[in-house]
Amino acid sequence: MKRFLKGFLYAGHGAVQCLYERNFRFHLCAAGFVIFFAAGFYELSRAEWAVLVLTIGAVLTAEAVNTALERLCDRVTTEIDEHVRSCKDIAAGAVLLTALAAVGVGVALFWDTERFAAIWEFYSGDVWRAVSLLAAVLGAGAVVFLPERKD
Repeated sequence: MKRFLKGFLYAGHGAVQCLYERNFRFHLCAAGFVIFFAAGFYELSRAEWAVLVLTIGAVLTAEAVNTALERLCDRVTTEIDEHVRSCKDIAAGAVLLTALAAVGVGVALFWDTERFAAIWEFYSGDVWRAVSLLAAVLGAGAVVFLPERKD
């Protein structure tokens, strides 16, 4: 039982390691904004929420696997190697494909020009709302562009 529980500790450590990667932080911040706007301005069904959560999970998982593969490749050799480069490119391509699929899900769930106008009116009609949104965007940008940790 102790080994089983330790597995969660190791997995948690691995998840925290992902936070050191800029692209993972970008996807995490984007997911936060998507959830915020979905909860505040859309009435999603349970099934739509399930699709949204699974989509976010897929993107974050793809980014985590990409990070693991890149770190392993960098550990295997520091020299330029065509096979290593190809592996890293394929892993990054998997993230790109997953992110493009997520954009498709986002368009399917959220594309509504009337709703966009209502959101614009909500934030542009009150200076404090606009300032709070701007502060959130700037804060997310600061988180995304924190210096990356070098191992």
